[in-house]
Amino acid sequence: MTRFQNPGSRLIVLVLMTVFAERLMAEAIAPNVILVITDDQGYGDLAAHGNQMIQTPHLDALHAQSVRFTDFHVDPSCSPTRSSLMTGRYSTRTGVWHTIMGRSIMNTDEQTIAEVFQSAGYATGMYGKWHLGDNYPCRPQDQGFDEAFYNGGGGVGQTPDYFGNDYFDDTYMRNGKLEKVKGYCTDVWFREAMTFIENNRGGPFFLYLSTNAPHAPFLVDDSYSAPYREKGVPDEMAAFYGMITNIDDNMGKLLQSLEKLNLDSNTILIFMTDNGTAAGSIPNRKQLEASGNWKGFNAGMRGKKGSSYDGGHRVPFFVRWPDRGIQGGRDVKTLSAHIDVLPTLAELCQIELKTEFPIDGRSLVPDLTGEGLTQRPDRTLLVHSQRLEHVQKGRNNAVMTQRWRLVGNRELYDIQADPIQSQNIASAHPEIVQRLNQVYDRWWESLSTVVQEEVHLVLGNEAENPSRLTCHDWHTNNDPVPWNHGHIRRGLSSNGFWAVEFEETGNYELTLRRWPYHENRAIKADQAQLRIGKREYRKWVNPEDEEVTFHIEVTAGRTRLQTWLQRLDGSLCGAYYVKVNYLD
Repeated sequence: MTRFQNPGSRLIVLVLMTVFAERLMAEAIAPNVILVITDDQGYGDLAAHGNQMIQTPHLDALHAQSVRFTDFHVDPSCSPTRSSLMTGRYSTRTGVWHTIMGRSIMNTDEQTIAEVFQSAGYATGMYGKWHLGDNYPCRPQDQGFDEAFYNGGGGVGQTPDYFGNDYFDDTYMRNGKLEKVKGYCTDVWFREAMTFIENNRGGPFFLYLSTNAPHAPFLVDDSYSAPYREKGVPDEMAAFYGMITNIDDNMGKLLQSLEKLNLDSNTILIFMTDNGTAAGSIPNRKQLEASGNWKGFNAGMRGKKGSSYDGGHRVPFFVRWPDRGIQGGRDVKTLSAHIDVLPTLAELCQIELKTEFPIDGRSLVPDLTGEGLTQRPDRTLLVHSQRLEHVQKGRNNAVMTQRWRLVGNRELYDIQADPIQSQNIASAHPEIVQRLNQVYDRWWESLSTVVQEEVHLVLGNEAENPSRLTCHDWHTNNDPVPWNHGHIRRGLSSNGFWAVEFEETGNYELTLRRWPYHENRAIKADQAQLRIGKREYRKWVNPEDEEVTFHIEVTAGRTRLQTWLQRLDGSLCGAYYVKVNYLD
């Protein structure tokens, strides 16, 4: 009797053939991708990174299963990091170097990660914080996402967000249309994301899940913050930690959902944050509130959100993909950054990158698989935080290699010997300072073609007509920008212009308001002025009216739009809200 005549042997062969066939099928199926990014959570705001106070069991479990990049960097603030993540390019190249002032709006010539995956046949969805433009053609649904459900501006409670939102039972935008929901913001984003996964379980899909938490204001159900206050954590930090624990709970639900749908093995799952901690450490004990004595934890780093020291831009970056030879549970010390995410995912998913502009990042696949690392050249990376209308050379920057950190073009740190960056050794290594400054100078020169440009919001396109502009996107040199609802309520006196492009020549209706459109409040101004390019228009206003409207003929093209309202005390301020409607 041959072995194939033995029923037991035939069963073994059948099982092996089935396993082999399933493996071949799995390798033929494009992987799903989920990219989770939180807002203002630092490297030290995780128990897995040594924080003995915070409770993050689900993220800790993901950490244990993932390849962890321990020297991964982003820009020190929100929008710049997101623009680099979307494009694989340094943020300033994309027109983004601030979080307001029209400088958080990404150039629409850029090819986004969503467009890359969409063109490869993926269903694409984003949920949560976008912060790269609230008007056409800069919205997520204009930039490659089939489904987008998001808050306005840089977070709940910022000026473009629905007025009165407070993290609970808010109104958000679904593909540009307002929709009221029940629940806490983070719960909503995860709930909607899991619905997207369920609806696209046949795959492949690309999901961008971007929470606005734990960004300020620090609002969360007391059941999350109270346990920390009881342990001596100051009030603000307790709420901040509570928001992170809520994120962790939702991550647990997401992981459970993937397992239940049998998607966990063929889904690339990435967890990261957008900059250093905002409220997870208190460097000066005098700043401790009377309610607590816990100073927080910053993983032995110097600096927080906005800083050029590592604490401002070194963040968690976990990659889990158990199905394709990426062995988790290990650290990778390679210097890496946000600009590497797009090329890495494109290679993992076997998508050819065809971009008009060169990618600054490089694929991290050799680091994930352990293959080809000996051929990897050393690299130098750069980050900076401008937070200005016009960028300034040498402002708040860091030049990084695997060993060195040049901060502000003058301070030099050996990051391996001195991870807390306490000893400036520039005078002992002038040749290193000179070499890194030369790299910085070449990089800065490469930005010179874009730093004087403005990203224009397009008016009169059927994709968004009427368009609703907000003062969040005013360009201004000296005046403060009213970027949150508190500024609107207080009536912050300031002004600026919008960089716009009228797509069609024709008749337009422009409506100026002091308050948002769903707030039935008086304008409390007696004169209004409107300027488009060099043309100016004026009107008397009834102070008890809610708005004032101009009907004008406009020539197509790029220009600047600015408004003035003369308040009853004689002071001038821009109209915080302007609706632009193309008529014919």
